[in-house]
Parts: sequence; C-alpha cells; structure tokens
Amino acid sequence: MDISMQNPPEQLIATALGLSRYARRLTESDPATLNRLRETLFIPWDAAAMQAVLDGCAIDDETALKKALRVLRKQVMLRLIVRDLAGLADLREVMRTATLLAEVTTRFALSRIDSWLRSQYGPPIGEESGTEQDLVVVGMGKLGGGELNVSSDIDLIFAYPEEGETTGPRKTSNHEYFALLGKKLISALNENTADGFVFRVDMRLRPYGDSGPLVGSFSMLENYYLTQGREWERYAWIKGRPLTGSLYQELADILRPFVFRKYLDFGAFASMRGLHTQIRQEVNRRDMQDNIKLGPGGIREIEFIAQVFQLIRGGKETDLQTRSTLMALDLIEQRKLLPAQTVTELRNAYFFLRNLEHRLQYLEDAQTQTLPANDADRQIIAAAMGYADWPEFLHALDCHRSKVERHFEQVFAAPQSAQDSHPLAALWQGAPAEEEAVSLLAEQGYRHPAEAWQRLKRIREGSRYNQLPTESRARFDALLPPLIQVACNFSNPDETLERILHLVENISRRGTYLALLLEYPQTLNQVAKLCSASPWVSDYLTQHPVLLDELLDTRELYAKYNREELRNELKGLLHAAEGDTERQMDSMRHFKQAQTFRLVAQDLAGALPLEILSDQLSDLADLILDETLRLAWAGLRVKHRETPRFAVIAYGKLGGKELGYASDLDIIFLYDDDSPDAAEIYAKLAQRINSWISSMTPAGILYETDLRLRPNGASGLLVSSIEAFESYQKKQAWVWEHQALTRARFCAGDTGVGAAFERIRIEVLRQERDDATLREEVLKMRQKMLDAHPNTSGLFDIKHNRGGIIDVEFIVQYLVLNFAHRHPELTRNAGNLALLRIAGEFKLIPPELAEQVRDTYREYRLLQHQLRLQGGTHARIDPAQVEENAEAVKRLWQAVFAP
Repeated sequence: MDISMQNPPEQLIATALGLSRYARRLTESDPATLNRLRETLFIPWDAAAMQAVLDGCAIDDETALKKALRVLRKQVMLRLIVRDLAGLADLREVMRTATLLAEVTTRFALSRIDSWLRSQYGPPIGEESGTEQDLVVVGMGKLGGGELNVSSDIDLIFAYPEEGETTGPRKTSNHEYFALLGKKLISALNENTADGFVFRVDMRLRPYGDSGPLVGSFSMLENYYLTQGREWERYAWIKGRPLTGSLYQELADILRPFVFRKYLDFGAFASMRGLHTQIRQEVNRRDMQDNIKLGPGGIREIEFIAQVFQLIRGGKETDLQTRSTLMALDLIEQRKLLPAQTVTELRNAYFFLRNLEHRLQYLEDAQTQTLPANDADRQIIAAAMGYADWPEFLHALDCHRSKVERHFEQVFAAPQSAQDSHPLAALWQGAPAEEEAVSLLAEQGYRHPAEAWQRLKRIREGSRYNQLPTESRARFDALLPPLIQVACNFSNPDETLERILHLVENISRRGTYLALLLEYPQTLNQVAKLCSASPWVSDYLTQHPVLLDELLDTRELYAKYNREELRNELKGLLHAAEGDTERQMDSMRHFKQAQTFRLVAQDLAGALPLEILSDQLSDLADLILDETLRLAWAGLRVKHRETPRFAVIAYGKLGGKELGYASDLDIIFLYDDDSPDAAEIYAKLAQRINSWISSMTPAGILYETDLRLRPNGASGLLVSSIEAFESYQKKQAWVWEHQALTRARFCAGDTGVGAAFERIRIEVLRQERDDATLREEVLKMRQKMLDAHPNTSGLFDIKHNRGGIIDVEFIVQYLVLNFAHRHPELTRNAGNLALLRIAGEFKLIPPELAEQVRDTYREYRLLQHQLRLQGGTHARIDPAQVEENAEAVKRLWQAVFAP
C-alpha cells in the first residue's frame, strides 16, 4: 500500500522533522513553510518547478539574486529531506533533485550575471572565429555524475573557447571578463548570507589547483592536460559534464584522449592503487576511520572500483564512459568484468552508504560523512536508517563496509612486482656467471639451457629493453622470472620460452599489456599454454596483443559459440561507434580477432572438432559480411531504396563452409533491381564492402578477398545483375566456373536475391553434359593447377600433390556436373564429405572406396589444419605418413576418370 494512504502528511512530516534538526529549523523560521510542505509533499521536485520559483522572484541586482537562490534551496531541501525520511523518495530521486538544484541555480545565476556584465563590457568575441563567446561551466565529481549529495560542495571548472576581447564601452580581454564572471558566479552560490548559502563551490580541480587561473581557454586546457595532466585528473574528468556553454563538445573532444586511452589501459590499476594509498594515509593521519566516504569500505572505494574499469576500457567500449557510478556498475555486471554477486554487493553497499551519508547531513545541513560520537545523534541515525538501535545499525554498516573492502582488495590487490624473492630472480636481475645461469636453467627443465641463457642476455643488453620507459622496464623486470618458470611446465619449454619472449618483447612498448600480465598473473599460464601449443597462435597474439584481454575470463574464452549473441554484440559495438567509420572498422576487426581467438583456444583445448570449427569460422564470416553490407549501404550518399536488393555469394572454402583461421574470402556480388541507377549504385556498394573488409587499419584487416570468380573474372564487372549472371552461367561460363559453382552459396544480404542465385546454381549444375567433353575439361584444368604448384621438396603436399585434397575436390565436382541431372541430391551444398557419401550410395563410385576417401579427406584437412597451427607455410609431410591415403584417392581418381 502507498505510504501516503497509510499515513497523513502531518504524521510523515512530524516523523521526518524528528530526524533532522536542519529541517525542523526551516519550518520554525517560517510558519508558512509547513502549509506549503503539506500541499506539495507528494510531488517530487523537477527542474521546471525550481525554475518557476526563481522566475517568480523580483531580481534587479546581485543581492536579490542571492536571496532568490537561497530561498529556492530552502524550499527544495525541506521537501526533499521530508520526502526521503518519510519513505516517499528513494536514493535516485534524492541525488537527482540535489543535482537539478545545482544545475538550475548555476545556470540561472550565470545567465543573470552575464547579462549584467555584458551591459557594461559588451559581449566577449573570439579573435579567431569572430563569434560571441560564452562560459563553459563544467560540473565535476558527483555533480557531473548526476549523483550529488544533499549537503555537498560542487566541484566546478570554468573554460572559454578563445582569447579575444569584449566590444562594449568598457573593453577587457576575454580572460578577464570570464574570470570576473566566474568570481561573481561563485559568490552568488557560495557566499554565506543571512539566508545561508546555495552550494559551497570548490574550484581546486582546475589546472594547477588553487594556484592556477580561475578560468582557462580551450587551448590552455588542452596544453595542460596533454602535457602535465596527472592520473588523478584523469579519474576526476570521467565525471566532467557541462552545465553551461554552447561549445562544450569541442572541449570534450580535446580532453577525451587524455581521460580514455584508445586501447585497453591496465596501467590504471597501479595509478588508482597509488591514489587510494594516499587517501588511506590521509585518513589514518587524521583518524578518519569512521568516515563512510573515505574510510575503509567506504563510498570512495566503490567509486574507485567502478572507475578503474572505466579507465581501462572506456576508450574501447564507449558505453563505459558514463559519468554515473550506478550505471557503471550495471555495465560492469553486463560485461561480466566482475561477478554478478560482487556487483550486487557493491550496489547494495552504495545505496546503504549514500542513504546514510544523507541522513548524517540532514542533522545539521553539514558537509559530513563521519559517524556521530554522541549517543543522541547515534540513535537518530539508527532510526533514520530503519534500525531499532545503534548496535543493530552498526552491524549492518560493518557488513556492507567489510564486503566493499574485501572486493576493493581483490580488485586492487598489488601484483608481485617485487621479484627479489622469486627463485629465478638472479637470472634476470642479478649478474650470474654463465655456468651458474645455464645450470639453473637446466635444473628448471630446459633442454638447451645455454641457448636460453644467451637469448635472455640478448634481451637484457638490447636497445629495445634499455629504451623502455622506467615504469615499463620495471614491469618487464617483474614479469621475466615467472615467465621463465611457467614455460617449464610444458613439454617443449625452450620453444615455449622463445615464443613468450618474442611476444613480451613486442608488446613491451605498450606498457598497458605488461600491466595486464602483471595485474592478472593467472594469465601467464594461459599465454604459455597457447604459445606452447602453436607458433601461429603465438604470432597472432603478438600481432593483436589486445587479445590478451580475452584470457582474463576463461568462462568467456571457452563459451559455446552463439550466433545471436555474437550478432547482438557486434551490433552493439558498431552502434557505439556510430558516425565514426574508422572506429567502426576497427571495432569490427577487434570483434573478429576476439572470436577467432576464442575458437582457436577451444580448438587447441580439443573442444572443437575441425568440421564444427570450420562451420563456426564460416558463420562468423557470414555474420561480418552481413553487417558490413548494412553499414556500407548506410554510408552511401546516393541510394534509391531503404534496403538494397543485393547479395554476397560465397565460393571456395567459405562457400563450402571449410574456412580456416587465415583463409581469404572468395566472393561475388549480385543484385536484382530494375532501377536505371541500380548498376552504378551497387557497384559503389560492392567497392565499399570490399574496402571495409580488406583495408588495412590500425587494427589490421578483416579478410583478404578474391573477387575473380565473378563473370569474366578480373576483367568483368564488379557486380552483376541476376539476369546477366544467369545468362553468363548458362551460355558463356567455362567448365571450371561450373566446378566452382558446386561449392557456392548465398551468405549475406537480400534473401530474395539469394534464392534467385540458388535457383540458377541448381539449374546450371543439373544441365546434362557430354561425359567425354566434361572429363577432358576437368582433367585439363587439373593439369594446369599441378603445373602452377610445382613441388620439388620431396615431401607430400597435402593440398596440391596427386592423391591430395584437390584431387578429391575435382572428383566431387566432376561427379556433380556429370550426374546431377539424374541425381538432383548432388546439387545440395552439403560439402565434399556428404557428396562423396551420396555418390557412393548412388553407386556412381564404389561405396567402399567412397568411405575410404571420405576418411582420407577428413584426415587431410585435419593434418593441414595442424600444420598451419605449427606455422607451416605449406602443408607438406613425409610421403610415407599418408601413403595409404594418397593411394585410396588415386584409386578413386582412376575409377572416375579412366577412359
């Protein structure tokens, strides 16, 4: 039941006044206040109501302005305090109302004072733009976050766009004008008059603090933050929000690179840890253990937990640039950066502590976060928090604070940066004799300890290591001993160490990745495991070190592939970067790399059979092509319809769903559209899609593309109409093009165009052909491919040699083209394994031999895959290893193609 129905206003007001001496004084000083409170108690404050109070005041000078602002504050505070203590308002309303009061009073005061000053000095004009300038008032801290407390000071920073001067009768520089405007604004809000104050104003967050100028131009702020800005200022600017000023966005764009690094910034842990240590020392020095904001397990620790993840990831995941602590916690939970239970406990503690903070401040309207020392006030606070007595309340408080403190310590636990005690410290930090070093490495299990020692020495003496910044070198030094040790846990320690060292050397210039490995020591074993298993994966990590982030949560790393979840994730990333094409391209590349990395981790763990892996890699490519098409169409300036009648058709490995980690994409583009401008528009769309996919950006490329399978090959049009494609395939295409068609499929775009393509494909494949002519053409093409890939190595090339993969593929393609008119099932795009089985069932080939070749093809693909993971450029092996397999394929070849 609603509280207002259970209790009359008088009772609610009386209860609240008993818990706030400040509210009681407000009603006693003005009896009319109580009547107004009874009438409005059940109505929350909003900005319009606050503005109406100010608009109803006669304001001719600064004295009248100050009185009006303070009258408004008293009215807002009284109703807000009573609503909160009577259970009519929750924490979000309290914080929102306090924030609105600061915004409305600041804007109103600035507007009046600026108007009065302009009548004397004239408008300030920018010397470069020649336009009128206005003051940007930036709300920092809880004001910026929209979570202001009821008796807080407000942290402000004043900025203006350009230097210049005013144009009125009393000319002055823009700097002097805005400095005067800022001083008068502070006085209007901060001065303690007979009516009290509005907000205490704190300007110490500005550049150079109290010793710096009160206001700064955009260029001055840019120079300061990008050359002298300190880590605590990055932390503070997370919450920076404009209250006034038409050109704030320009300032925000200037400061964003300072606050949010473009890449993951795990160095934020150390910075925030250091800042918290300073705060904790100050708390201890001033005996502030009972301070629920700064003391152990207090509000500040919750804010630090939220903001460290914002600093680390905000540049990459822009949603995390939120100014709200509560919203940041929600996003941290959604992204699984912390366990859901942890976030729930932090959120509950935040609500408890912020409600307590307000009740402490309601006592006397004092800016305090310290628990009371006298019994009377303790009883009031306990009652205001809903507890029978102080001990019961204190137990609840201690529970919340202990949970916050525990979570804080877990998040900010100092890494083992001091390596003196590590058993292998002497190898890196000291100067051991070579014999001693080699002996120590041999004891660890290295098979070539002398070579390992020389490798370590080369790093230590090399320019790359010695030119590292001091902080990065300290991190590198801390990492080396545990890395040397962890490599010994694998069957190939020397190779594992070499690959890890190559990775760490390459990422050392980006100290944030060293920080990640240092802050999360459990990732070292994951890195070693992957590097040990595959040089290809080691190289992939080295090229894309951002993927180290994937190792932090093995649940995500080994999570089952879910297409819909991935599509939603990709759409979310692209939406967050809307309007910034370069960032969208990078986001898509990072997404693809992350998903590929997850699949390779599961592959190496033996959790993914090759056929399923290929299906998922192919599906990932389909998904990316579909999103690329959507974005490319949206980015076209000239288009004639809302959605394009356009499709991407996959050939080759993508068409057959046999994609590998580094496969390129064989694709063509088709459209079905009668518009006279269709050909030109879709040609631009195709170019844009290809550019999106294959362009090199700072994040790399998505895929190499091959567009030569389109009609007339490289000399043909980039896109074809369905009509032209059908005519070409039925009248002009070469036999090898029909061979390629056996592994083609619709993969992205308009499903209607895809269906039309599939109809044409089936009709072409089911045409009756002359057997002798077909055999001759297929054999001729096979010989061309052999000639194009000579192999003098003495090894068996799994793909190209006689009896290899291509022979199997040519057999299947020939069977489809020769017999599909009699056996339509052969036109299914089911892959080579299924088509071999179908051909055996129809007795087109010996069933027993079909099964042998199926097994061979499966084994070939697996061997090819494994060799690629081991870094091989060619899939070549000892012929004896696959002698039986190759003979089976040759026998089938003979059975199919013998005259």
